[in-house]
Amino acid sequence: MKFGVAFQSALEALISNPLRSFLTMLGIMIGVASVMAMMAISEGAAKQVDAQIAQLGASNLTIFPGASRGGPRSGGGASDQPFTESDVEQIEQEPFVTAVAARISGSVMVVSGEDNWSTSLQGTNTDYFVTQSLKTSEGRLFDDREASSGAAVAVIGKTVADALFEGTNPVGQTIRVNNVPVEVIGVLVTRGQSSGPGGDRDDIVIAPISTARNRILGGNATVARYVGSMEVGIADGYDMTTAQEQLETRLREIRRIAPGGTDDFRVFNIADFVRARSSTQATFGVLLAFTAAVSLIVGGVGVMNIMLVSVTERTREIGLRMAIGARGIDILGQFLAEALALCLLGGLIGSALGVGAAKLAAKLGEFPVEISPRIAIIAIGASALIGLFFGFFPARQAARLNPIEALRHE
Repeated sequence: MKFGVAFQSALEALISNPLRSFLTMLGIMIGVASVMAMMAISEGAAKQVDAQIAQLGASNLTIFPGASRGGPRSGGGASDQPFTESDVEQIEQEPFVTAVAARISGSVMVVSGEDNWSTSLQGTNTDYFVTQSLKTSEGRLFDDREASSGAAVAVIGKTVADALFEGTNPVGQTIRVNNVPVEVIGVLVTRGQSSGPGGDRDDIVIAPISTARNRILGGNATVARYVGSMEVGIADGYDMTTAQEQLETRLREIRRIAPGGTDDFRVFNIADFVRARSSTQATFGVLLAFTAAVSLIVGGVGVMNIMLVSVTERTREIGLRMAIGARGIDILGQFLAEALALCLLGGLIGSALGVGAAKLAAKLGEFPVEISPRIAIIAIGASALIGLFFGFFPARQAARLNPIEALRHE
């Protein structure tokens, strides 16, 4: 029997019992739909996290003063002595370093006319715009001359702009940051929410570090030209772990830490977070695959059960086919085609339902989904394999029937 004839015969058999065929396919449909929906949500969440990591700067190292801490106790007796701009200048000399953003930060009250807004201030240099890939939607960023001279200028985020200048252009306007007059020279491109501490990344004011230190936030009583933290951009292609080790060695030299002494700084590598996220996603993917396998196997057992019932019901038909010349391989192919058709149709309908469920979940939950054709192909292919695997035993049982006994079957 040719495959096309067998498949046509299988479809006719399914159509002749529509309700039973639908209920048989239901297990496959639910399995495939759940896989599609879960994978779409998982891929969407992973893509969102990847975008946030890229915005944080996957090729950046962030350096904080103070010893590493684990639990309630410090890793040693090192002080939390802040960095200085001299430390920044020395780190900039490293050949693999492309930018060093010196930063100090604090909470401030921003006032414009009768409107006020509580936000965070980031005092930094122009390298911060490089390491964070910041651009403006209106106006401009401050330059090296303004940063070094301590100009009273600032760039604000979209949230601050909307709070203080709704409906008007903030560029060129003067705001008071902790009662210090500052000119707004630019508004940053919207960056959105962060999944970590800080939440809204558009709720920010960025000013030159000397302006923030000397006029807005106040200086350090013991350290001149102090820097709260540094964000170091690493050259493309340079190994991040090697860069971290070399920076730690250089900082020990700069801060005169004796061999074997406790570091009075911490280096945070975003690449470590990327690896942890990838490991978590791989584990989650294994769990999803296991769930999908269980769902499809349950659906496959249902298919096998119905196919065994079908063989029993159609025993006389099988005997008649054999009596007029059908071989065992023909009967095997016919019932395998029926099982395959059941599972393929269930897989196709389940894929459509899964896409719809993912889109509905995204709309109700307001989170992104990523619908991949690759996942649909894998799910439908798996449903086809389930049909062949669980349909083989009933098909073989039909093919092994004795024609004479089959014709006598009541």
